[in-house]
Amino acid sequence: MATNPAIHTVPSSSGWVNRREGSQQTLSTHSTKAAAEQAGRDLARRDATEHIVHTRDGRIAERNSYGNDPERRKG
Repeated sequence: MATNPAIHTVPSSSGWVNRREGSQQTLSTHSTKAAAEQAGRDLARRDATEHIVHTRDGRIAERNSYGNDPERRKG
């Protein structure tokens, strides 16, 4: 079963953006982290994949799985 790459919410020079893992292409740009998180969550739910939220310094702050749960893949 093919899975979609995770969605990352990351800081940028223009605010906050969402990108697909492994790509520098911006999926959406937002002025606030909260707005970017909501959009990233919606994208991850739509694509049934993981949503990874980063801090301003780039560290991972939060991970949520929406259908790409590692526990499910063990079976």
